[in-house]
Amino acid sequence: MTVKTVKNAAGRLVPTEINGKTVIPFKGVGRHKPEGRKYAPPIPSCSDYPEDGNKVVGSLEEALRKCGLKDGMTISTHHHLRDGDLVSNKIFEIASKMGVRDLVWFPSASFPCNDPVIRFLDDGTINRIEGSMNGPLGRYVSEGRMKGTAVLRSHGGRVQAIQDGEVKIDIAVMAAPSADSFGNAKGTGGTSACGVLGYAKADIMYADKVIVVTDNLVDLPCFPMEIEGNYVDYVVVVDKIGIPEKIVSGTTQITKSPDRLLIADLTASFLEKSGILKDGVNMQAGAGGTSLAIAVFVHQILKNKGWKSKLGFGGSTKYMVKMLEEGQMGYILDAQAFDLDSVASIERNSNHVPYPVFNAYNYHSKGNLTSMMDIMILGATEIDLNFNGNVVTHSDGYLLHGIGGWQNCLHARNVILPVPLFRDRIPVIVDKVTTLCGPGELIDVIITERGIAINPLRKDLIDSVKDSGLPLRTIQELKEEAEKICGIPQKPEFEDEIVAAIKWVDGTVIDVVRKLKIK
Repeated sequence: MTVKTVKNAAGRLVPTEINGKTVIPFKGVGRHKPEGRKYAPPIPSCSDYPEDGNKVVGSLEEALRKCGLKDGMTISTHHHLRDGDLVSNKIFEIASKMGVRDLVWFPSASFPCNDPVIRFLDDGTINRIEGSMNGPLGRYVSEGRMKGTAVLRSHGGRVQAIQDGEVKIDIAVMAAPSADSFGNAKGTGGTSACGVLGYAKADIMYADKVIVVTDNLVDLPCFPMEIEGNYVDYVVVVDKIGIPEKIVSGTTQITKSPDRLLIADLTASFLEKSGILKDGVNMQAGAGGTSLAIAVFVHQILKNKGWKSKLGFGGSTKYMVKMLEEGQMGYILDAQAFDLDSVASIERNSNHVPYPVFNAYNYHSKGNLTSMMDIMILGATEIDLNFNGNVVTHSDGYLLHGIGGWQNCLHARNVILPVPLFRDRIPVIVDKVTTLCGPGELIDVIITERGIAINPLRKDLIDSVKDSGLPLRTIQELKEEAEKICGIPQKPEFEDEIVAAIKWVDGTVIDVVRKLKIK
Protein backbone atom coordinates (compact mmCIF):
# COMPACT_ATOMS: atom_id res chain seq x y z
CA MET A 1 0.00 0.00 0.00
CA THR A 2 1.34 3.42 -0.98
CA VAL A 3 1.56 5.86 1.91
CA LYS A 4 1.31 9.56 1.15
CA THR A 5 4.29 11.47 2.51
CA VAL A 6 5.16 15.15 2.78
CA LYS A 7 8.39 16.95 3.59
CA ASN A 8 8.24 18.35 7.14
CA ALA A 9 10.00 21.46 8.49
CA ALA A 10 13.12 19.40 9.19
CA GLY A 11 13.26 18.28 5.55
CA ARG A 12 12.24 14.70 6.32
CA LEU A 13 9.59 12.81 4.35
CA VAL A 14 6.89 11.71 6.80
CA PRO A 15 3.43 10.19 6.32
CA THR A 16 0.19 12.14 6.71
CA GLU A 17 -1.50 9.09 8.23
CA ILE A 18 -0.26 6.44 10.65
CA ASN A 19 -2.26 3.34 11.60
CA GLY A 20 -5.36 4.87 10.04
CA LYS A 21 -5.09 8.17 11.93
CA THR A 22 -4.21 11.55 10.45
CA VAL A 23 -0.97 12.96 11.84
CA ILE A 24 0.68 16.38 11.73
CA PRO A 25 4.15 16.78 10.22
CA PHE A 26 6.78 18.53 12.36
CA LYS A 27 6.45 22.32 11.91
CA GLY A 28 9.59 23.47 13.75
CA VAL A 29 10.49 23.94 17.40
CA GLY A 30 7.67 25.72 19.24
CA ARG A 31 5.64 26.16 16.05
CA HIS A 32 2.76 23.73 16.72
CA LYS A 33 0.14 24.81 19.24
CA PRO A 34 -2.58 22.36 20.32
CA GLU A 35 -6.26 23.22 20.05
CA GLY A 36 -9.36 21.89 21.75
CA ARG A 37 -9.79 20.35 25.18
CA LYS A 38 -8.12 17.55 27.02
CA TYR A 39 -9.41 13.99 26.69
CA ALA A 40 -11.72 12.80 29.44
CA PRO A 41 -12.39 9.19 30.43
CA PRO A 42 -15.95 8.02 31.24
CA ILE A 43 -17.43 9.30 34.53
CA PRO A 44 -17.62 6.41 37.02
CA SER A 45 -20.06 5.98 39.92
CA CYS A 46 -19.30 4.77 43.42
CA SER A 47 -22.47 2.67 43.20
CA ASP A 48 -20.58 0.32 40.88
CA TYR A 49 -17.80 -0.32 43.42
CA PRO A 50 -17.76 -2.16 46.77
CA GLU A 51 -18.90 -0.01 49.70
CA ASP A 52 -16.17 -1.51 51.87
CA GLY A 53 -13.59 -0.39 49.29
CA ASN A 54 -12.27 -3.89 48.71
CA LYS A 55 -11.54 -4.15 44.96
CA VAL A 56 -9.41 -7.31 45.14
CA VAL A 57 -10.32 -9.94 42.52
CA GLY A 58 -9.01 -13.46 42.14
CA SER A 59 -6.64 -13.13 39.18
CA LEU A 60 -5.31 -10.87 36.44
CA GLU A 61 -7.43 -12.79 33.94
CA GLU A 62 -10.56 -12.10 35.99
CA ALA A 63 -9.67 -8.41 36.20
CA LEU A 64 -9.04 -8.20 32.43
CA ARG A 65 -12.36 -9.94 31.73
CA LYS A 66 -14.20 -7.58 34.11
CA CYS A 67 -12.57 -4.66 32.24
CA GLY A 68 -14.07 -6.02 29.01
CA LEU A 69 -10.81 -6.92 27.25
CA LYS A 70 -11.54 -7.32 23.54
CA ASP A 71 -10.04 -7.02 20.06
CA GLY A 72 -8.30 -3.77 19.18
CA MET A 73 -7.99 -2.37 22.70
CA THR A 74 -5.00 -0.32 23.87
CA ILE A 75 -3.26 -1.68 26.95
CA SER A 76 -0.78 0.48 28.86
CA THR A 77 1.94 -0.52 31.31
CA HIS A 78 4.82 1.30 33.00
CA HIS A 79 8.47 0.24 33.06
CA HIS A 80 9.43 0.80 36.70
CA LEU A 81 10.21 -2.90 37.13
CA ARG A 82 12.63 -2.62 34.19
CA ASP A 83 14.22 -5.93 33.20
CA GLY A 84 12.59 -7.64 36.17
CA ASP A 85 9.01 -7.03 34.95
CA LEU A 86 6.83 -10.14 35.42
CA VAL A 87 3.49 -8.47 34.69
CA SER A 88 3.48 -7.05 31.12
CA ASN A 89 4.10 -10.32 29.26
CA LYS A 90 1.44 -12.04 31.40
CA ILE A 91 -1.25 -9.67 30.09
CA PHE A 92 -0.68 -10.76 26.50
CA GLU A 93 -0.32 -14.42 27.44
CA ILE A 94 -3.81 -14.20 28.95
CA ALA A 95 -5.15 -12.24 25.98
CA SER A 96 -3.72 -14.80 23.54
CA LYS A 97 -5.42 -17.66 25.39
CA MET A 98 -8.69 -15.69 25.33
CA GLY A 99 -8.38 -15.36 21.56
CA VAL A 100 -8.19 -11.55 21.68
CA ARG A 101 -6.54 -9.98 18.62
CA ASP A 102 -4.99 -6.75 17.38
CA LEU A 103 -4.19 -5.17 20.74
CA VAL A 104 -2.00 -2.09 20.93
CA TRP A 105 0.66 -2.27 23.64
CA PHE A 106 1.42 1.20 24.97
CA PRO A 107 4.30 0.82 27.45
CA SER A 108 6.31 3.70 28.88
CA ALA A 109 9.33 1.59 27.86
CA SER A 110 10.23 -2.03 27.19
CA PHE A 111 13.22 -4.11 28.25
CA PRO A 112 14.84 -7.40 27.14
CA CYS A 113 12.53 -9.26 29.54
CA ASN A 114 9.68 -8.21 27.24
CA ASP A 115 11.15 -9.95 24.18
CA PRO A 116 8.66 -12.86 24.60
CA VAL A 117 5.90 -10.54 23.35
CA ILE A 118 7.32 -11.20 19.87
CA ARG A 119 5.34 -14.44 20.11
CA PHE A 120 2.16 -12.42 20.60
CA LEU A 121 3.06 -10.09 17.74
CA ASP A 122 3.51 -13.17 15.55
CA ASP A 123 0.20 -14.80 16.55
CA GLY A 124 -1.80 -11.57 16.06
CA THR A 125 -2.61 -10.89 19.71
CA ILE A 126 -0.69 -7.61 19.42
CA ASN A 127 -1.01 -5.44 16.32
CA ARG A 128 1.70 -2.98 17.25
CA ILE A 129 3.73 -1.40 20.00
CA GLU A 130 3.56 2.34 20.58
CA GLY A 131 6.56 2.84 22.82
CA SER A 132 10.29 2.29 22.97
CA MET A 133 11.72 -0.94 21.65
CA ASN A 134 15.17 -2.20 22.45
CA GLY A 135 17.19 -5.12 21.12
CA PRO A 136 15.17 -7.96 19.54
CA LEU A 137 11.90 -5.98 19.56
CA GLY A 138 13.60 -3.16 17.67
CA ARG A 139 15.09 -5.61 15.18
CA TYR A 140 11.64 -7.17 14.71
CA VAL A 141 10.28 -3.74 13.76
CA SER A 142 13.26 -2.79 11.56
CA GLU A 143 12.82 -5.97 9.54
CA GLY A 144 9.20 -5.04 8.82
CA ARG A 145 7.71 -7.95 10.76
CA MET A 146 5.24 -6.00 12.94
CA LYS A 147 1.69 -5.77 11.53
CA GLY A 148 1.05 -2.15 12.52
CA THR A 149 3.40 0.83 12.45
CA ALA A 150 5.36 1.48 15.63
CA VAL A 151 5.09 4.94 17.15
CA LEU A 152 7.94 6.20 19.32
CA ARG A 153 7.34 9.07 21.70
CA SER A 154 9.43 10.68 24.38
CA HIS A 155 8.33 10.21 27.99
CA GLY A 156 6.76 13.66 27.85
CA GLY A 157 5.30 13.00 24.41
CA ARG A 158 3.67 9.86 25.76
CA VAL A 159 1.83 11.63 28.59
CA GLN A 160 0.96 14.48 26.21
CA ALA A 161 -0.59 11.95 23.81
CA ILE A 162 -2.65 10.45 26.65
CA GLN A 163 -3.80 13.84 27.91
CA ASP A 164 -4.71 15.13 24.43
CA GLY A 165 -6.63 11.98 23.48
CA GLU A 166 -4.17 11.09 20.71
CA VAL A 167 -3.90 7.72 22.45
CA LYS A 168 -6.96 6.40 24.28
CA ILE A 169 -6.02 3.82 26.89
CA ASP A 170 -8.70 1.18 27.35
CA ILE A 171 -7.00 -0.68 30.20
CA ALA A 172 -3.99 0.46 32.26
CA VAL A 173 -2.27 -2.37 34.12
CA MET A 174 -0.07 -0.84 36.78
CA ALA A 175 2.32 -3.06 38.72
CA ALA A 176 2.84 -1.74 42.25
CA PRO A 177 5.37 -2.90 44.88
CA SER A 178 2.81 -2.04 47.60
CA ALA A 179 -0.95 -1.54 47.40
CA ASP A 180 -4.03 -1.76 49.58
CA SER A 181 -7.38 -3.33 48.74
CA PHE A 182 -8.82 0.03 47.59
CA GLY A 183 -6.05 0.46 44.99
CA ASN A 184 -3.86 3.05 46.71
CA ALA A 185 -0.32 2.12 45.69
CA LYS A 186 3.33 3.18 45.92
CA GLY A 187 6.76 2.21 44.61
CA THR A 188 8.35 1.29 47.94
CA GLY A 189 7.91 -1.63 50.34
CA GLY A 190 7.76 -5.38 49.75
CA THR A 191 10.26 -7.45 47.80
CA SER A 192 9.78 -5.67 44.45
CA ALA A 193 10.45 -2.08 45.49
CA CYS A 194 11.31 0.20 42.57
CA GLY A 195 11.25 3.50 44.46
CA VAL A 196 8.74 5.69 42.66
CA LEU A 197 5.94 5.24 40.11
CA GLY A 198 6.54 8.45 38.16
CA TYR A 199 5.30 7.05 34.84
CA ALA A 200 1.88 5.92 36.10
CA LYS A 201 0.03 9.19 36.73
CA ALA A 202 -1.31 9.98 33.23
CA ASP A 203 -2.28 6.34 32.68
CA ILE A 204 -4.42 6.11 35.81
CA MET A 205 -6.02 9.54 35.27
CA TYR A 206 -7.08 8.98 31.66
CA ALA A 207 -7.55 5.21 31.16
CA ASP A 208 -11.08 3.85 30.95
CA LYS A 209 -10.16 1.04 33.34
CA VAL A 210 -7.24 0.67 35.77
CA ILE A 211 -5.91 -2.55 37.28
CA VAL A 212 -3.30 -2.47 40.06
CA VAL A 213 -1.21 -5.64 40.35
CA THR A 214 0.80 -6.13 43.53
CA ASP A 215 2.73 -8.78 45.43
CA ASN A 216 2.54 -6.81 48.68
CA LEU A 217 -1.03 -6.15 49.82
CA VAL A 218 -0.91 -3.85 52.86
CA ASP A 219 -3.56 -2.51 55.21
CA LEU A 220 -5.42 0.58 54.06
CA PRO A 221 -4.13 3.22 53.65
CA CYS A 222 -1.04 2.44 51.57
CA PHE A 223 0.74 5.68 52.30
CA PRO A 224 2.17 7.85 50.80
CA MET A 225 0.17 6.79 47.76
CA GLU A 226 1.39 7.63 44.25
CA ILE A 227 -1.57 5.84 42.68
CA GLU A 228 -4.80 6.89 44.37
CA GLY A 229 -7.47 4.22 44.75
CA ASN A 230 -10.19 6.53 43.42
CA TYR A 231 -8.80 5.91 39.93
CA VAL A 232 -8.55 2.13 40.31
CA ASP A 233 -11.12 -0.47 39.22
CA TYR A 234 -9.56 -3.72 40.38
CA VAL A 235 -6.67 -4.92 42.54
CA VAL A 236 -4.90 -8.19 41.77
CA VAL A 237 -2.56 -9.90 44.22
CA VAL A 238 0.09 -12.19 42.72
CA ASP A 239 3.08 -14.08 44.12
CA LYS A 240 5.62 -11.85 42.40
CA ILE A 241 5.46 -8.77 40.17
CA GLY A 242 9.21 -8.49 39.60
CA ILE A 243 12.66 -10.00 39.95
CA PRO A 244 14.37 -7.74 42.52
CA GLU A 245 17.93 -7.99 41.19
CA LYS A 246 16.72 -7.01 37.70
CA ILE A 247 14.50 -4.14 38.81
CA VAL A 248 17.44 -1.85 39.46
CA SER A 249 19.13 -0.68 36.28
CA GLY A 250 22.15 -2.62 35.07
CA THR A 251 23.73 0.56 33.69
CA THR A 252 24.43 2.38 36.94
CA GLN A 253 28.15 1.68 37.13
CA ILE A 254 30.78 4.38 36.65
CA THR A 255 32.73 3.85 33.47
CA LYS A 256 36.23 2.36 33.77
CA SER A 257 37.16 3.30 30.21
CA PRO A 258 40.04 5.84 30.15
CA ASP A 259 38.48 7.57 27.13
CA ARG A 260 35.06 7.84 28.80
CA LEU A 261 36.64 9.11 32.01
CA LEU A 262 38.49 11.75 29.95
CA ILE A 263 35.15 12.78 28.39
CA ALA A 264 33.64 13.06 31.87
CA ASP A 265 36.58 15.13 33.13
CA LEU A 266 36.38 17.45 30.10
CA THR A 267 32.65 17.84 30.62
CA ALA A 268 33.03 18.82 34.27
CA SER A 269 35.83 21.25 33.32
CA PHE A 270 33.67 22.77 30.59
CA LEU A 271 30.77 23.23 33.02
CA GLU A 272 33.04 24.97 35.53
CA LYS A 273 35.03 27.15 33.09
CA SER A 274 31.98 28.24 31.09
CA GLY A 275 30.27 29.41 34.26
CA ILE A 276 27.28 27.11 33.70
CA LEU A 277 28.04 25.24 36.93
CA LYS A 278 27.42 27.64 39.80
CA ASP A 279 25.79 27.97 43.18
CA GLY A 280 22.05 27.28 42.98
CA VAL A 281 22.24 25.40 39.68
CA ASN A 282 19.46 23.01 38.56
CA MET A 283 20.73 19.93 36.79
CA GLN A 284 19.93 16.54 35.38
CA ALA A 285 22.15 13.72 34.17
CA GLY A 286 21.54 10.19 33.06
CA ALA A 287 22.52 6.87 34.60
CA GLY A 288 25.07 5.69 32.04
CA GLY A 289 28.68 5.12 33.02
CA THR A 290 29.98 8.43 31.63
CA SER A 291 27.12 10.45 33.12
CA LEU A 292 27.78 8.94 36.54
CA ALA A 293 31.46 9.88 36.30
CA ILE A 294 30.44 13.44 35.40
CA ALA A 295 28.19 13.51 38.48
CA VAL A 296 31.14 12.51 40.68
CA PHE A 297 33.39 15.21 39.19
CA VAL A 298 30.66 17.85 39.48
CA HIS A 299 30.02 16.86 43.08
CA GLN A 300 33.68 17.46 43.88
CA ILE A 301 33.61 20.90 42.21
CA LEU A 302 30.52 21.85 44.22
CA LYS A 303 32.29 20.73 47.41
CA ASN A 304 35.48 22.60 46.60
CA LYS A 305 33.61 25.81 45.78
CA GLY A 306 31.18 25.56 48.68
CA TRP A 307 28.30 25.61 46.18
CA LYS A 308 24.97 23.80 46.35
CA SER A 309 22.73 22.65 43.50
CA LYS A 310 19.16 23.81 44.13
CA LEU A 311 17.67 20.63 42.71
CA GLY A 312 18.37 17.62 40.57
CA PHE A 313 15.74 15.80 38.56
CA GLY A 314 15.91 12.04 38.54
CA GLY A 315 16.21 9.24 37.33
CA SER A 316 17.99 9.26 40.62
CA THR A 317 21.23 7.43 41.35
CA LYS A 318 23.30 6.87 44.46
CA TYR A 319 25.58 9.70 43.31
CA MET A 320 22.70 12.18 43.40
CA VAL A 321 21.68 10.80 46.79
CA LYS A 322 25.24 11.38 48.01
CA MET A 323 25.07 15.02 46.89
CA LEU A 324 21.76 15.39 48.71
CA GLU A 325 22.94 13.77 51.93
CA GLU A 326 26.30 15.59 51.99
CA GLY A 327 24.62 18.97 51.45
CA GLN A 328 25.57 19.76 47.83
CA MET A 329 22.02 19.31 46.51
CA GLY A 330 18.86 20.77 48.01
CA TYR A 331 16.22 18.49 46.51
CA ILE A 332 15.87 15.48 44.25
CA LEU A 333 12.64 15.48 42.26
CA ASP A 334 12.30 11.93 41.05
CA ALA A 335 10.33 10.10 38.38
CA GLN A 336 12.32 6.87 38.62
CA ALA A 337 14.99 5.41 40.86
CA PHE A 338 17.88 3.67 39.10
CA ASP A 339 19.48 1.85 42.03
CA LEU A 340 18.82 0.51 45.52
CA ASP A 341 20.43 3.53 47.25
CA SER A 342 17.91 5.76 45.50
CA VAL A 343 15.02 3.48 46.44
CA ALA A 344 16.10 3.62 50.09
CA SER A 345 16.65 7.39 49.93
CA ILE A 346 13.03 8.03 48.95
CA GLU A 347 11.90 6.50 52.23
CA ARG A 348 14.44 8.22 54.47
CA ASN A 349 14.99 11.68 52.88
CA SER A 350 12.10 14.14 52.95
CA ASN A 351 13.85 16.22 50.25
CA HIS A 352 13.86 13.25 47.86
CA VAL A 353 10.42 13.74 46.36
CA PRO A 354 8.47 11.57 43.87
CA TYR A 355 7.65 13.77 40.86
CA PRO A 356 5.77 12.30 37.87
CA VAL A 357 6.85 12.83 34.27
CA PHE A 358 3.32 14.09 33.64
CA ASN A 359 4.39 17.22 35.56
CA ALA A 360 8.05 17.26 34.60
CA TYR A 361 7.99 16.67 30.82
CA ASN A 362 4.48 17.34 29.41
CA TYR A 363 4.91 19.90 26.60
CA HIS A 364 1.17 20.55 26.46
CA SER A 365 1.02 21.99 29.95
CA LYS A 366 1.42 25.39 31.61
CA GLY A 367 5.20 25.04 31.73
CA ASN A 368 7.30 22.09 32.80
CA LEU A 369 10.54 21.32 34.57
CA THR A 370 12.80 20.94 31.54
CA SER A 371 13.15 24.63 30.66
CA MET A 372 14.15 25.38 34.27
CA MET A 373 17.19 23.09 34.15
CA ASP A 374 20.58 24.82 33.77
CA ILE A 375 22.56 21.70 32.92
CA MET A 376 21.32 18.71 30.94
CA ILE A 377 23.68 15.81 30.22
CA LEU A 378 22.48 13.50 27.44
CA GLY A 379 23.80 10.82 25.08
CA ALA A 380 23.21 10.07 21.38
CA THR A 381 23.87 7.31 18.88
CA GLU A 382 24.64 9.86 16.13
CA ILE A 383 25.09 13.62 15.79
CA ASP A 384 25.40 15.38 12.47
CA LEU A 385 27.19 18.46 11.24
CA ASN A 386 24.12 20.58 12.03
CA PHE A 387 24.12 19.24 15.62
CA ASN A 388 20.95 17.21 14.94
CA GLY A 389 20.73 14.15 17.19
CA ASN A 390 19.65 10.53 16.87
CA VAL A 391 18.98 8.26 19.84
CA VAL A 392 16.86 5.45 18.39
CA THR A 393 18.75 3.89 15.47
CA HIS A 394 22.33 2.87 14.99
CA SER A 395 24.41 3.68 11.94
CA ASP A 396 23.48 0.23 10.59
CA GLY A 397 19.86 1.43 10.44
CA TYR A 398 18.46 -0.88 13.12
CA LEU A 399 15.97 0.55 15.61
CA LEU A 400 17.58 -0.45 18.89
CA HIS A 401 16.71 2.19 21.49
CA GLY A 402 13.80 4.16 22.87
CA ILE A 403 13.66 7.94 23.09
CA GLY A 404 13.15 8.12 26.87
CA GLY A 405 13.04 11.71 28.08
CA TRP A 406 15.76 12.78 25.63
CA GLN A 407 13.62 15.05 23.42
CA ASN A 408 12.04 16.71 26.45
CA CYS A 409 15.42 17.38 28.02
CA LEU A 410 16.58 19.27 24.92
CA HIS A 411 14.58 22.24 26.23
CA ALA A 412 17.05 22.83 29.06
CA ARG A 413 19.15 26.01 29.10
CA ASN A 414 22.39 24.19 28.31
CA VAL A 415 22.27 20.80 26.58
CA ILE A 416 25.59 18.93 26.69
CA LEU A 417 26.22 15.66 24.84
CA PRO A 418 29.36 13.89 26.08
CA VAL A 419 29.91 11.12 23.53
CA PRO A 420 32.89 9.11 22.26
CA LEU A 421 34.18 10.15 18.84
CA PHE A 422 33.51 6.59 17.65
CA ARG A 423 32.03 3.34 18.94
CA ASP A 424 33.37 0.02 17.63
CA ARG A 425 35.19 2.04 14.96
CA ILE A 426 31.92 3.63 13.79
CA PRO A 427 32.09 7.46 13.94
CA VAL A 428 29.37 9.09 16.06
CA ILE A 429 29.52 12.38 14.14
CA VAL A 430 28.07 11.96 10.65
CA ASP A 431 26.98 14.07 7.66
CA LYS A 432 23.30 13.43 8.34
CA VAL A 433 21.74 11.44 11.17
CA THR A 434 20.03 8.22 10.12
CA THR A 435 16.95 9.15 12.16
CA LEU A 436 16.22 12.67 13.34
CA CYS A 437 15.07 12.71 16.96
CA GLY A 438 16.13 16.20 18.04
CA PRO A 439 16.79 19.40 16.05
CA GLY A 440 20.34 20.73 16.22
CA GLU A 441 19.20 24.18 17.30
CA LEU A 442 18.49 22.67 20.74
CA ILE A 443 21.84 20.89 21.15
CA ASP A 444 24.55 23.19 22.48
CA VAL A 445 27.79 21.31 23.09
CA ILE A 446 29.36 18.03 21.93
CA ILE A 447 32.18 16.79 24.16
CA THR A 448 34.42 13.97 22.94
CA GLU A 449 37.74 12.56 24.11
CA ARG A 450 39.40 14.45 21.25
CA GLY A 451 37.81 17.83 21.59
CA ILE A 452 34.77 19.99 22.33
CA ALA A 453 32.47 21.40 19.63
CA ILE A 454 30.10 24.23 20.57
CA ASN A 455 27.07 24.93 18.42
CA PRO A 456 27.80 28.20 16.54
CA LEU A 457 24.35 29.40 17.62
CA ARG A 458 25.69 29.59 21.22
CA LYS A 459 28.07 32.51 20.82
CA ASP A 460 27.78 33.16 24.57
CA LEU A 461 29.24 29.75 25.36
CA ILE A 462 31.98 30.14 22.75
CA ASP A 463 32.97 33.48 24.30
CA SER A 464 32.86 32.06 27.84
CA VAL A 465 35.55 29.43 27.17
CA LYS A 466 37.65 30.99 24.37
CA ASP A 467 40.69 31.48 26.65
CA SER A 468 40.05 28.52 28.94
CA GLY A 469 42.64 26.11 27.53
CA LEU A 470 39.92 23.56 26.74
CA PRO A 471 40.40 21.63 23.45
CA LEU A 472 37.87 23.52 21.32
CA ARG A 473 37.22 22.21 17.80
CA THR A 474 34.58 22.59 15.13
CA ILE A 475 32.20 19.70 14.66
CA GLN A 476 33.57 19.34 11.10
CA GLU A 477 37.09 18.89 12.52
CA LEU A 478 35.88 16.21 14.94
CA LYS A 479 34.11 14.36 12.12
CA GLU A 480 37.22 14.45 9.91
CA GLU A 481 39.42 13.14 12.71
CA ALA A 482 37.05 10.23 13.35
CA GLU A 483 37.00 9.36 9.66
CA LYS A 484 40.80 9.44 9.47
CA ILE A 485 40.90 6.83 12.22
CA CYS A 486 37.88 4.70 11.28
CA GLY A 487 37.23 5.40 7.62
CA ILE A 488 33.78 6.28 6.30
CA PRO A 489 31.26 3.56 7.16
CA GLN A 490 28.85 2.23 4.58
CA LYS A 491 25.33 3.66 4.88
CA PRO A 492 22.43 1.28 5.52
CA GLU A 493 19.93 0.74 2.72
CA PHE A 494 16.19 0.98 3.31
CA GLU A 495 13.03 -0.03 1.52
CA ASP A 496 10.15 2.41 1.09
CA GLU A 497 7.99 0.81 3.80
CA ILE A 498 7.67 2.91 6.96
CA VAL A 499 7.92 0.69 10.04
CA ALA A 500 8.04 3.32 12.79
CA ALA A 501 7.23 6.98 13.28
CA ILE A 502 9.15 9.32 15.57
CA LYS A 503 6.97 11.90 17.31
CA TRP A 504 8.29 15.24 18.51
CA VAL A 505 7.35 16.53 22.00
CA ASP A 506 4.30 18.36 20.61
CA GLY A 507 2.84 15.27 18.90
CA THR A 508 3.98 16.13 15.35
CA VAL A 509 5.98 13.65 13.26
CA ILE A 510 9.65 14.59 13.06
CA ASP A 511 10.93 11.49 11.21
CA VAL A 512 10.29 7.86 10.40
CA VAL A 513 12.20 4.58 10.41
CA ARG A 514 11.98 2.55 7.22
CA LYS A 515 12.30 -1.21 6.71
CA LEU A 516 15.90 -2.28 6.36
CA LYS A 517 17.11 -3.99 3.23
CA ILE A 518 18.47 -7.27 4.54
CA LYS A 519 21.37 -8.52 2.45
